[in-house]
Order: sequence, then C-alpha cells, then structure tokens
Amino acid sequence: MVRLRSEESSDDKKEQSNESSDDKTAPSNESTDKKTVQSDELSEVTTEQTDDSTEAETVQPNESSGEKTNKKPKTNIDAEKKKAEGNTYYTNQQYREAVACYTEAIDICPTCAAYYGNRAAAYMMMNRYKEALEDIRESLKIDKTFVKGYLREGKCQLALGEAQAATCSFRKVLDLDPDNATAKTDIEIAKGVMKFEDMADLDMQKGDYRKAVFCMDQCLQKCPACIKFKLRKAEALGLLGRYQEAQEIANDVLQREDPMNSDALYVRGLCLYYEDMVDKAFQHFQQVLRLAPDHSKAKEVYKKAKALKAKKEEGNTEFRLGNVQRAHDLYTEALEIDPLNKFTNSKLYFNRATVSSKLNRLDDAISDCSSAIELDETYTKAYLRRAKCYMDTEQYEEAVRDYEKIFKTDRSRENKRLLQEAKLELKKSKRKDYYKILGVSKTASVDEIKKAYRKRALIHHPDRHSHDTPDKQKEEERKFKEVGEAYAVLSDSRKKDRYDSGADLDDLEGPGGFDHVDPNVIFQTFFGGGGGGGFPGGFPGGFSFQFG
Repeated sequence: MVRLRSEESSDDKKEQSNESSDDKTAPSNESTDKKTVQSDELSEVTTEQTDDSTEAETVQPNESSGEKTNKKPKTNIDAEKKKAEGNTYYTNQQYREAVACYTEAIDICPTCAAYYGNRAAAYMMMNRYKEALEDIRESLKIDKTFVKGYLREGKCQLALGEAQAATCSFRKVLDLDPDNATAKTDIEIAKGVMKFEDMADLDMQKGDYRKAVFCMDQCLQKCPACIKFKLRKAEALGLLGRYQEAQEIANDVLQREDPMNSDALYVRGLCLYYEDMVDKAFQHFQQVLRLAPDHSKAKEVYKKAKALKAKKEEGNTEFRLGNVQRAHDLYTEALEIDPLNKFTNSKLYFNRATVSSKLNRLDDAISDCSSAIELDETYTKAYLRRAKCYMDTEQYEEAVRDYEKIFKTDRSRENKRLLQEAKLELKKSKRKDYYKILGVSKTASVDEIKKAYRKRALIHHPDRHSHDTPDKQKEEERKFKEVGEAYAVLSDSRKKDRYDSGADLDDLEGPGGFDHVDPNVIFQTFFGGGGGGGFPGGFPGGFSFQFG
C-alpha cells in the first residue's frame, strides 16, 4: 500500500507542474475566439482530469476493500500506466492514440471518473463532442459534485448548439463554485448564441436572408459542431441564390455527420429546384417526406415546385397551339408562384417576351427580356430577343450594345452578321431619314413615294407660308428642301439602293452633295411647270392658294 502511494505522489508532481503551466495561459484563453478557447479549455481539462485520477486512486482502495487484495493493486497500477501513456499521447496531440489508452484504462477500472474525463478531453480535441458528452455524463454519474465535469458538459453542449442546456450545466457549476469565472463567462456566451438564433428566425420570416446568414455565422463561431446552425445557414444561402455554398454545407453534413439528415436533403432539393433541375429536386423532396412526413418546409417548396412546373408547361402548350394571349396569361400566373426561383422565372419572362413580340407589344417584350437578363445575366436568348425588338423599334444604339455582348460570348458568323447589320442601321439612323421625311415605310413603292412627295411638298412650299412669321417661313423652307432631297433619292432606284446600303448623303449627289440642288426645280419638274424660283399667286400645274 505504501508503494502505491509513492507512485501517486510522483504523478501529483507532474500534474501540479502541468496545472502551473495552464494557469499562466488561462487569462488569454478566455479572450480569444471560440475555437482557440475550446482548445485551451481542453488543455486545462487534461490537468483537471489528472487531478481527478489521483483522487480516484486514493479513494478506490477504501471503496473496494472487500475484494481480494491480490488483484486490486495490479488493476490500479495497470490502469494508471495506460492513463499515463494516454497523457503522453495527448500532450503530443496524438488524440486518437490517447483515446485508445484511456479506453483501456476504463476497461480495467470503469469506476474512475478521471479516466472518462481524460477520454472526453481527447474526444473534444478531435471535435467529437457527442462522444465527449457521453463520457462526461458517465463521470458525473460517478461523482455528482465534480465541478469541472459540469463545466465540460456545458462546453460540449454549447459546441453542439444546445445553448439552453449548456446554461443549465454552467449554473450547476456556480451552485457548487459560486465564484467560478469561466462558468459566468460561458453563460453570457450561451445567452449571445440564443439571441442570435432568435434574430435569425425573425430574419428568415422577413425574408432578410443575408442577415440570417450573419446571425448563423455568429452562432457557429461559438457552436462549431451544431448541425442545426450549419443547415440553417445553408438554407439562407440557397434562398440568396448562393447555391454552391449551400450545397457544400449540406453535402458535408450528409457525408460526415448523418447521411439521412432530412434538413440537409431538403437544402439540396431546394438548391436543385432553384437551379431549374426540377426532377432531381422532386426526388429529394420525396425522400425528405419519407424520412420526415411532417417536414413543413419541404412540403411547401415541393408544392410550389409542382405548381410552377405545371403552369409553365400549360403555357408552353397553349403557345404551340397558337393561343398566344392565353399563353401570355399563363406565364403571368406562373411568375406569381415563387418570386425566389430566379432561373425558372427568367425563362418565364423570356417566354412571355416571345408572346408579346408575336402580339406586336414590342415595349412589353423589351421589358420582359430585361427582367429575364436581370435574373440570369448569361441568358443569350433573352439578349437576342431584346436586340431584335430594339431593331424593330429603331433603338439602334441599344441593339448594338446587346449584339456586342452576344458576339463576345459566341463569335459565330450569324452573330457577327447581326452585329454588322445593327451597326449599319445605327450609322444610317444618324443621317437624314428620307423615309420619315416623306412619311413612308422602307418598303414603299414608287407610286407611294410620289404620292407622299406631292402631299408634303404642297404642305411645306414657301408660297403657302408667305404671310407667316419669319421664323416659321424659315422652318418651312428647310422642310420643303428636305422633302425635295428625299424625293430625289428615293425616286431614283440607283440612289435609293445606295442610300439603303448606308452610303453617305454627300456621295449620293457627288461633290457638294445636295447643296447645289434647287428644291423648286424638283417641284416644277414633278408638277410639270417651267421656270424656277417662287410662284406668286399660285402653283404650277394649276394649283393655287388664296392667302388672306
């Protein structure tokens, strides 16, 4: 018996040395972030557990005095050797080997609280908090006044996101040790976690998913092993459209923690649904509901997904049948089902834009294409449709911009041709538009051009405005000249072709352009009169006006 106590004394010296080392670092440990705090606390645990081990060894011989004395010393000595071996591994950060040694010590002496505490410390360093918690609770069954055991229990519960339970454990510490500063600090940390958790719930309800992610990040700093917080963050990321980040978190939970976690499967299904992989999303939602039939979020999103798919397909069917207005109405109804589904809604806006262009509602088509592009900046079809609508509404600068974006991503011959056509129309739009001056379309016939000239020339002839103000007379003279220029070009097939091809106006009439052309001569030629200049009292060809 004396020899056994001598060995314990040797252990005590080592343990006291360790305690002294831990005490020096304790103040800085509590001021660091959660991860650092945890590792420091675990280092402290080893020292604490070693102390417990010594106490247990001293008590055990008295507790088991009724057993055979020839086995008892051997059992304690073998267990202590394994504990000491485990401590060495722990100090060298070989936690897996430490766990194995502590397990052997427990097998030899299962009534020693310190051995469970040591193994719990190693588990905590490996982030295996659930197993650590089991060992800590086993140690507390053996010693219900074990202050450090309750403290470690609270730390494991906090790491797992059980802030309320952790608070209860820390209060037990204060019941036994009212001045325990660590327990007081950890209670405040647990309160902070619960506060951020409540804030995240409200933010999710309000649709403020960005703030919800922030709140979950704050919680995870203190609760790094909490699956609930990880998946709540992943859900918020998915609702923000950050699908890859959300799926990485969900996949990590499924691969490392729980392959049948219904919330993780729900997050994956949610992301697939928002990425327009509807059939795969359906499979995930169905699996979630098999595992958790009352999973309300999965039920709600699954219902939306089915309704959205059905409405979109119904609209497509009506469009193929030629019922374009009905298709337009169905696409509008589909857009109201789930505003958060960016990819599907982008396609719905494009489909409705296609219908609007068929109905000659070009401004509506442009607006819907812009909405589709806002939801999906890579949507080439939406850019093409909008550019075509811009061309049809003579918004050539906007058309050129869209075709340039398209050509940068796809340098095909067709896209190059479309871009060149838009640039040509833009160039032509900056010249005088003779078709607009005469008020005819670009496909007008020769007779339509003549008829238009006759009407416009009579309206703007200077003699008709001889009694107007000087400014008005000057404006009408300018218009009369432009009408003559327009007719001179559009009535000549060669000049018209060159004009339509984008040739400069000066090139159409040679050097000097139209500056040397007298619009009165064109007027006289058209109406069959002679001479030039003004026509006092009347117009050639028998036309006359009475001026008051």
